[in-house]
Amino acid sequence: MKKVSCAQAKELDLVDYLASLGYEPAKIRNHDYWYQSPFRDEKTASFKVNRELKVWYDHGTGQGGDLVDFGTLYHKCTVGELLDRLSGYRPGVSLSLQQPFPSQPLGAGEKKDSPDSKIVILDARPLMDRVLIEYLQKRGIPLDIAQRSCREVDFRLYSKQQTVIGFPNQSGGYELRSEHFKGSSAPKDISFIDNRTEQIAVFEGFFNYLSFQTINKNQQAPLTNCLVLNSLAFLERSRPLMERYSRIHLILDRDAAGKTHTAKALQWDRDRYIDRSDFYQGRKDLNEWLIHREHSREVTRKIGRRL
Repeated sequence: MKKVSCAQAKELDLVDYLASLGYEPAKIRNHDYWYQSPFRDEKTASFKVNRELKVWYDHGTGQGGDLVDFGTLYHKCTVGELLDRLSGYRPGVSLSLQQPFPSQPLGAGEKKDSPDSKIVILDARPLMDRVLIEYLQKRGIPLDIAQRSCREVDFRLYSKQQTVIGFPNQSGGYELRSEHFKGSSAPKDISFIDNRTEQIAVFEGFFNYLSFQTINKNQQAPLTNCLVLNSLAFLERSRPLMERYSRIHLILDRDAAGKTHTAKALQWDRDRYIDRSDFYQGRKDLNEWLIHREHSREVTRKIGRRL
């Protein structure tokens, strides 16, 4: 049987390969396939495969790469051992039915992670890119609101350079977003905005924080301090920070994970923690509520122009 080359392995369909291991996507959005991570137990899918680019990214760990990077990490094997295994791989045939190979420690000089699988920040500057501004408009965020908190960021991943919206965290990393990319650079951390008030509002992601700023843009003074978790994994470890304040307003997503974490926080102290998600009831999160509001206003304006 002819051995698969490394270049050929990287061109294999990651979605088909994951299916052969018994993993099916929890949701599909365009070219992005979301899975519960193969590397740990989780309830919310945080492992993304871009089927068009043939790459994956695990939002829980910040790791990513191509099929070779995934295979060596998943099977705990060397590249050579993975290529031997892939020589017997056929799409549609479960690999769980094939004879597994023994795992061996990496030899001297071998590395688990390819340098290309890490996000490398190249440049950050004021937000001006036309495509990114159009994406903000689609999300209902005015440019002046975004420019206060975000940067235009160039980064490299899998030897390709991209330009996205970057939202900085406390440790020098960025949450990175565009219409076609969602990821983060190391180190992953929270983002805290200290407005010197007695209260704090807690958001899961930065687009919800920007939505909050948009909704309250006509306020003369800041309403509250703001904490953007950037991952629900940071909720519990942020408890000492949150509990410095007399009122903690929870503005988390209304999906299963967001509701679970909201309920957990309410159990800590029901007098101090307040669930504010009723404001956007019927919507996944605050940004989805804002998008719907802006769309309704636009429809009303168009009807008014016709009358």
